[in-house]
Amino acid sequence: MNFNKLKEIFKDNGCDQIYVKRLSPNDNSKNQVYLGGSFDILNIFPISKITADSSGDWKKDRFKAKLDYYWITKEGSLSQAPHSQLILYPKYPEVRFSGFLLGCKDRPSILMANRIENRLLFLGSTNIGSVIGFVASPDSMVAQGFNNSNINHESHGVFQIINLSKSGNNRVELINELKRIHNLGWINSKRLNSEKEELPCNSSNCGGYTLEAELGITPNSFSEPDFLGWEIKQFGVSNFKSIYSKVITLMTPEPNGGDYSSLGVQEYLRRYGYPDKRGRKDRINFGGVHKVGIRHKTTELTLSLIGYDKESGKIKNSNGKIVLLTDEGKEAASWSFASLLKHWNRKHNQACYLPSLSEVTETRRYKYANKAILGIGTDFTLFLSQMDKGNIYYDPGIKMENVSTKPKIKRRSQFRIKSGQLKDLYKINEITEF
Repeated sequence: MNFNKLKEIFKDNGCDQIYVKRLSPNDNSKNQVYLGGSFDILNIFPISKITADSSGDWKKDRFKAKLDYYWITKEGSLSQAPHSQLILYPKYPEVRFSGFLLGCKDRPSILMANRIENRLLFLGSTNIGSVIGFVASPDSMVAQGFNNSNINHESHGVFQIINLSKSGNNRVELINELKRIHNLGWINSKRLNSEKEELPCNSSNCGGYTLEAELGITPNSFSEPDFLGWEIKQFGVSNFKSIYSKVITLMTPEPNGGDYSSLGVQEYLRRYGYPDKRGRKDRINFGGVHKVGIRHKTTELTLSLIGYDKESGKIKNSNGKIVLLTDEGKEAASWSFASLLKHWNRKHNQACYLPSLSEVTETRRYKYANKAILGIGTDFTLFLSQMDKGNIYYDPGIKMENVSTKPKIKRRSQFRIKSGQLKDLYKINEITEF
């Protein structure tokens, strides 16, 4: 194994970037491997499951996030480490990597179970939602190749970043592609199928599909549309001068607690919904902008954050949640922090929001702006902070038709933000023109 071969293995497995950490003696299987002092690491490495582990003492509270993790062997094959997980400690906050040797047939025990300084840990996220890694001894050919590469690598926390694009600069390649797409002018609405074949797209939400088709992004059930490690989202505007007041949906998680979960959606709507305001008969709605601490006039529910301390900006209880409460304090609906962390994991560490215009004449078509909102380094605690300030709000569109006969239910739970507030969700943000 050498450095160039290792990079090819990561690339062949669908990784756009490699994150490299120089390990300290304490980074081992006994003490766990320190990965960072914030939760933004969750937006780099995909997790398959997350659970709260609470003892009742907030100082000992933690989350456990399971990884679908594989070690790259010296021969270049992959060996699964089925008990790998990230441990998230909200108190500090801090994220550590553990369980990476247990149950793995071809595991790097000598390097990861001992206190050896200057080992190199290479980690990458694949395009199918798994994580692969390799550890190199200080005197190995891999370490020598990395140390002698003479490249000023980008950094993220404790990691150096190797970009695997042709130019070695994923941001430059992204901007070049967006500039090319802008210069095309109006583009007929389209989408790609799983075989990368172009198909017509006729619905009102085809702006994203058309952009993805131009970028060569195929449908992917694992995460948001992704280009060279960037999350790509477009949003429609009336003109390219006003891009800061558009409402953007961040995520759409279903409540996993309260009456919504225990009674079911139909009974929930009968209890908390209201007759359609446009007079459409036999229909119950549940909607409206719900902000933290403000009682909604129509639903008569108040959105609250439980287990989050706004003074410190930290999660104080791993069993915390976002909850809709009645005046009597009864839980109408709630989202546990653990479930929301899993949804937020679908947000990439790097995101690009591109404005678009649309028109329908003989066909539907789109035009994309020559400027985009770029954000780097998001964190679930930033999400909670913006909720507490009212910048992120719950805006459901839940309805039940044919109430008295054969009820037909549509679920839509949305957490939304205005485009001008996106900057507050990222540690680094900018408007870039091209």
